[in-house]
Amino acid sequence: MAVSQTSGAAFELKGRMATLTVLRLLSADPGLVFIQLDARLAQAPGFFDGMPLVLAPGQDVSLDAAMLETLVAGLRDRGLLPVAVADVSEDVASVAGLGVLRNLGGSRSEASGQAARGRSEKPAAEPRAHENGAARLVTQPVRSGQQVYARGGDLVVSAPVSAGAELMADGHIHVYGTLRGRALAGVQGDVNARIFCQSLEAELVAVAGHYRLSEQIDAGLRGAPAMIRLRGDELEIDAL
Repeated sequence: MAVSQTSGAAFELKGRMATLTVLRLLSADPGLVFIQLDARLAQAPGFFDGMPLVLAPGQDVSLDAAMLETLVAGLRDRGLLPVAVADVSEDVASVAGLGVLRNLGGSRSEASGQAARGRSEKPAAEPRAHENGAARLVTQPVRSGQQVYARGGDLVVSAPVSAGAELMADGHIHVYGTLRGRALAGVQGDVNARIFCQSLEAELVAVAGHYRLSEQIDAGLRGAPAMIRLRGDELEIDAL
């Protein structure tokens, strides 16, 4: 069937930065990966549903086609959405129907070093993720369905944050108003990141991957000024 050249445009291409979560594989045993992943998913039921993932093998992990197929199937069964894989051949990625990303966030040796630091008993004394980044300032209300990400720095919001909205920052998050929705600070692993708000009514708060849901927040802290930080492996919420 002929298509008129004068008809309206059928599509358009736009440049857009999307936030993707990287699942760095530190073990070649999919069973062990799923056991630990299930424990993490249980901490925040429903939060990860439909989350796009990039799979990235760690320094000592060789990701072949069979392992990739097993991982992708298991992740999809858990409601996650693998969309790409890093640092493997296109032939391996195509077996699972995934795209390929190159040079994702540094070398494997850097990832290995980060993993080793993550296993140490004490975090680094100084925050690294946002030490040179400028803060991102948001002066308009953040509506339901909106996501705001401060890459490489802090996020400052001088307006209310609605339920269903999501704030993300590599550094700290400051909300000079009511914080509903979700707030995730230190998303690149900065354990020194904190969340500050004038009125805590969040659905979920997280620092460096450690989460707490609304029903896990002390009722006495809800609706009040608060600071959220990581102390050891526990997320701590203090009144301000």
